[in-house]
Amino acid sequence: MTKNNNATPGQPLAEVFGFPVDNHSPQAQRYRKSKLCPYNNKVPNCTKDKALDPLGVCSIYDQDGEPTITCPVRFRENWIIAEDAAAFFFPPDAAWTSLTEIRLKDGNGQSAGNIDVVLVSYDERGKLVDFGSLEVQGVYISGNVRNPFIHYMVDTEHHANTPWNGPNYPRADYLSSSRKRLAPQLLYKGGIFQQWKRKQAVALHKSFYDTLPELPEVSSSEADIAWFLYDLDYNPQENVFRLDRYRTVYTAFEPAMLKITSAPAGPVAEFIAHLQEKLDDQLNPPDAPALQDILNGVDQ
Repeated sequence: MTKNNNATPGQPLAEVFGFPVDNHSPQAQRYRKSKLCPYNNKVPNCTKDKALDPLGVCSIYDQDGEPTITCPVRFRENWIIAEDAAAFFFPPDAAWTSLTEIRLKDGNGQSAGNIDVVLVSYDERGKLVDFGSLEVQGVYISGNVRNPFIHYMVDTEHHANTPWNGPNYPRADYLSSSRKRLAPQLLYKGGIFQQWKRKQAVALHKSFYDTLPELPEVSSSEADIAWFLYDLDYNPQENVFRLDRYRTVYTAFEPAMLKITSAPAGPVAEFIAHLQEKLDDQLNPPDAPALQDILNGVDQ
């Protein structure tokens, strides 16, 4: 079961600096005190939002009371995502490693952004044999998550189960996550890898994927993209969440991109009626009152 039943409704924060907010073990306290990241960040400390004053929120509770990952680094727990992607990219006996934050340029030499993780396989002499891209996408937050985070950090023990009643309550914004971030990245950066005929992998929380349109699936041998869907499984004995692969979806590149970026059409009759209304207003504007009529009205 993924839901932390000990969490009081109204507390939006699920994990802070790697631990559930109601975990007050010595290890959890040490991580909060030193602002450490347990999930293989590029440095030992959390650097989310601000390096000197990091926003150490790894996950929040969504509208259903389930934890959903908001920090991409959270997916690096035990490097499960790299192992899963390597199994899709390379033969079982391949030697491989992962490289993070790799700059990508397009055919004009312009920056196409950074790739979260590039996995490379190599031979016994260390010469590169193959590579593939792994994009990691956390969920955007609507509202303000820093205020409840600050409130919690002031007194972690007493504020862990305190409902947050402040303005702009933070919520998982799945729609913005897909339209503003995931789809453009896959179209642009993913399009380059597709032209290179290199495989791609995407790591998402399963609740995020569930908000996407249903993608046409293919076999793993025919796939251009593997969608690795992860969940946070709650361990009540340790009072921690553990990253667990929930499901893998295999798709071709172009059908998946078309499905994600194409909005379902509403009734055309409603749009035509709206156009007719606007056209009527433009062709038959209401009569403007004459100046003399206005003056006569004032005299009266």
